[in-house]
Amino acid sequence: MQQIIETRPRPAVVTPLVPRDRLLRLPDVSAIVGIRKSSIYALMKEGKFPKCIYITSKTVAWPESAVLAWVNDRINKGAV
Repeated sequence: MQQIIETRPRPAVVTPLVPRDRLLRLPDVSAIVGIRKSSIYALMKEGKFPKCIYITSKTVAWPESAVLAWVNDRINKGAV
């Protein structure tokens, strides 16, 4: 007796041409890094935190990759 095995084509893995990143608003940034608005802006002014970008004339956000890189850098350096 011969066994019939049904094979289905597997979907191809698609790698995006452009790496995906998303923009985080201040409450999300604050929750991720564990510091408040005033400290975030003070660190930005000192050049110790990623700069925000304007997404409209009155709205700012931070690239998630920049925020996460900052967190990882702090972890690797032992903070302070």
